[in-house]
Amino acid sequence: MGECCHVSEEPLDIGEDKSLLLVDDDEPFLRRLAKAMEKRGFEVETAGSVVAGKAIATARPPAYAVCDLRLEDGNGLDVVEVIREKRPDSRVVVLTGYGAIATAVAAVKIGATDYLSKPADARDITNALLANGGELPPPPENPMSADRVRWEHIQRVYELCDRNVSETARRLNMHRRTLQRILAKRSPK
Repeated sequence: MGECCHVSEEPLDIGEDKSLLLVDDDEPFLRRLAKAMEKRGFEVETAGSVVAGKAIATARPPAYAVCDLRLEDGNGLDVVEVIREKRPDSRVVVLTGYGAIATAVAAVKIGATDYLSKPADARDITNALLANGGELPPPPENPMSADRVRWEHIQRVYELCDRNVSETARRLNMHRRTLQRILAKRSPK
């Protein structure tokens, strides 16, 4: 599993309440992250949807939460709002598959502690969850390249346009053939 599950030797200062809610509809990622966070000392509960996340947040508001923004049944910020309502001191990190400034601002406004772009590994997430008030966590070891961010954005718009190349090109204000070449290539690192 590589980097995702590497655990440092020092015990983490998680606090008395080690409850952590992970909300993500990417099942393999959710399982890997849950295992890695348990090894770090968290008591993990997982949810694969907004509905399940809100139910757990209502019944057992966690001390910590990591919530994906885009879930099949809605917006992860709805889960963050429930957590904030039930447990204002909870530390919440929002994950998203594409870096959108407006979404980051919205996430922080409703009470997210931090905001990370996928792919984020367990170390990045732990650093963000345990960072003290004004202290910023260290920058990620492998941030997405500008080419990768651009490619992710193009893919997202393409999906939102129901994979219609002409409509996607129009919305991105680029030539249709240029877009087709970009879509034909594999994602940059």
